[in-house]
Amino acid sequence: MTSLIIEPAAAPIFDRRAFILANTELTAPPMLPEVRLHLATEVTPLWEATETTLAAVNLPPPYWAFAWPGGQAVARHVLDVPELVAGKRVLDFAAGSGMVAIAAAKAGAVEVVAVEIDDFAAMVVGLNAEANGVAVRVVCDDIVGLPLPDIDVILAGDICYEKPMAERVIGWLRGLARNGVLVIIGDPGRAYVPKTGLDALAKFAVPTSLDLEDREVRDTVVWRLLGD
Repeated sequence: MTSLIIEPAAAPIFDRRAFILANTELTAPPMLPEVRLHLATEVTPLWEATETTLAAVNLPPPYWAFAWPGGQAVARHVLDVPELVAGKRVLDFAAGSGMVAIAAAKAGAVEVVAVEIDDFAAMVVGLNAEANGVAVRVVCDDIVGLPLPDIDVILAGDICYEKPMAERVIGWLRGLARNGVLVIIGDPGRAYVPKTGLDALAKFAVPTSLDLEDREVRDTVVWRLLGD
């Protein structure tokens, strides 16, 4: 099966696929042995590449090249409890590598949409979906504020690391939860995760890299976000 990628009309001319393949390896994240992703095996070379050779195309930081703990926890929980998404229409918000979307597809979701605002992330989600033999529709757009009537479940990992984004996104997600959408987020103790209106579904100790985090294991909670 293949993945559909929707890219902005004004995207810079650059061979994203070649860059991704040259700077990543197909490997399994620590918590997800059944999922293969194009990931950076070394942090520094990729970040240096984005800051130097790709400065001319204004490439954003390559968050898509790493399996962040919040996303790993959500993906693991979905695979462990497939009834959360089986037969449902699922959206992976701020999808990054697409590992949560891939987990949802493997768990039996009837339709999976991965949403990103980064052109490179949109490309890597398609590549990762192909590598795992699942169908994921990729939308490259800012959808915050939209009602999403065709979505039953929203999954998101690590969306509370920055205050402006967290405030904007959590308010929107709470509104969707009030309208009956199941909203699940994974968070490894980021500063701006909500203090109330959360129901813990699972907890995981997720192995991490000291190049990316301040410790080798992050205690990560999978939450259901309530509409309160």
